[in-house]
Amino acid sequence: MRITGGILSGRRINVPGGSIRPAMDKMRESLFAILGDLSGKSFLDIFSGSGIIALEAASRGAVYVESVEFDRQKRKTLLENTKISPVPIHCKFISAELYIKRARRDFDYIFLDPPFPYKFKYELIDAVIASPLMNRETLLLMHFPREEKTEKPPIGVKIVDSREYGRSILNFYKLSF
Repeated sequence: MRITGGILSGRRINVPGGSIRPAMDKMRESLFAILGDLSGKSFLDIFSGSGIIALEAASRGAVYVESVEFDRQKRKTLLENTKISPVPIHCKFISAELYIKRARRDFDYIFLDPPFPYKFKYELIDAVIASPLMNRETLLLMHFPREEKTEKPPIGVKIVDSREYGRSILNFYKLSF
């Protein structure tokens, strides 16, 4: 896997063992083209896997980046990969649900990429909305399988953009209240 843009563009990273579905290069490149310059911004990557999304954010100027991954098999690779970051990537090895429950700060961008078989995607969004992670300006991004496409967002957020990439959908949410 390679980083698609920013100061680390073209750098290759390792892929951890175990179950992983790395975000496609095309989707990542498009996502970060939409987000634009992240200079001075904060970025949270939940279900981080290899850390590629966190690294893309750091490569494009994010100054504070957190990466959340529960799978212990990915720990060594995630820590190794994030060493190339121009800013420290704060890696948290905890379940997404517990991390959200314990959250104390907000972020400019939150990226959720749960495994496609994960059954509690909308509950996860509800938990993020109820936590201190989001403010009025936060952009919440969620990666879904195409089969789970829905036109109705969870209560408390509105869909501000939606993109399809192969069998994936990327929804962009903002608070609606």
